[in-house]
Amino acid sequence: MTDQVTTRARVEQSMTRRRRAEVRFRLYGMLSIGFGLLCLVVLFGSIILKGGSAFEQTVLQSEVYLDGDYLELTPQSSVEERRNADYEGLIKQYLKESIPVSGRNERRALYSLVSVGAHWQLQKAVLDNPDLIGTALNIELIMDDDVDQWFKHERDEGRAGRLSELQLGWLEQWASDGRLKSRFSTTFFTNGDSREPELAGVHGAMMGTFLTLMVTFLLSFPIGVAAAIYLEEFAPKNRVTEIVEININNLAAVPSITFGLLGLAIFINIFGVARSTPLIGGLVLTLMTLPTIIISGRAAIKSVPPSIREAAFGLGASKMQVVFHHVLPLALPGMLTGTIIGMAQALGETAPLLMIGMIAFVVDVPGFITDPSTVLPVQIFLWSDSPEQAFTERTSGAIIVLLAFLIMMNTAAVWLRRRLERRW
Repeated sequence: MTDQVTTRARVEQSMTRRRRAEVRFRLYGMLSIGFGLLCLVVLFGSIILKGGSAFEQTVLQSEVYLDGDYLELTPQSSVEERRNADYEGLIKQYLKESIPVSGRNERRALYSLVSVGAHWQLQKAVLDNPDLIGTALNIELIMDDDVDQWFKHERDEGRAGRLSELQLGWLEQWASDGRLKSRFSTTFFTNGDSREPELAGVHGAMMGTFLTLMVTFLLSFPIGVAAAIYLEEFAPKNRVTEIVEININNLAAVPSITFGLLGLAIFINIFGVARSTPLIGGLVLTLMTLPTIIISGRAAIKSVPPSIREAAFGLGASKMQVVFHHVLPLALPGMLTGTIIGMAQALGETAPLLMIGMIAFVVDVPGFITDPSTVLPVQIFLWSDSPEQAFTERTSGAIIVLLAFLIMMNTAAVWLRRRLERRW
């Protein structure tokens, strides 16, 4: 009897220890998930706080008289004449009339408050509507990046930044009159890169990213799917195919910069493909994405129940018919999901693209895969290395745009999988 009581007590102690260990394990798991979520919130919060202001732009509400005599223009002037008129001088004349200044230094200080790209606003308005010549144009002139930073950040903190007392007096006067204000920055989404932070935008990088990913998808998806089907359904199981499979698995773990070196050595030095274009970028990212697509494609093919194949064979279908009429349609959702995830990984890559020259400063927006361009990760890298403070918020803003791209691609992968998958 005593032995039974002792044994029962030992069992209860053992069960108590097990329950405590299970509770501790669950607690550790919950703490790990909570810590991960906290880090994610801190990361995204920091990016949004720093980059949210990149979507705002400081402007000066102005009424500029488009003096035809000064511009030497009429509504009947040619497009070339309207394009080459002295809009910059017209803006300077308007500023001098708005605020009386004396001396070259004061005039220079006044002119520097407005962005060097403000005259392009007048040029665009006149090119779009020649009848504006000889009338007063109500327009929001883009301000310089120093004014933009002061108005959005430093003004409330009592800091002057790089502005002089005289300039601060003019800006305070405009602000009190309600003419100096912030609005949504359309230039951030419509302009390409620029040396001036207030004019720099992500349009060129977004188009370069889109074209690069288009080349990557058009090359990597059919090649990856064909390789997965052959290795899984048709390739003989021997030492050669084992070596191929091992190398494909190893390529998935190779550092991405290695693919950049490979693209530099083969596509550029041997085949002479132009640097810094979506074509060469897509070729390099295709090499990097193929292992992921092949591995996910083979896994999707393996997930198709053997009964599907057996039923098709039983009805007299050939091997090709079984694969392309039954196995491939059922495995396609998994293949598409793996492809999108692989392309999302390629979207965030910078190192291989630096090796093939996509770090170049490109102002124009690319229109085709052979045009010079850059991509969002490289654009972020370039802006993060710029000394101007305004490029800091531009960098965070571009990161937000890149994260939006990634979220959309991963959401598309989940939606496609749920939309196309079949349950057995």
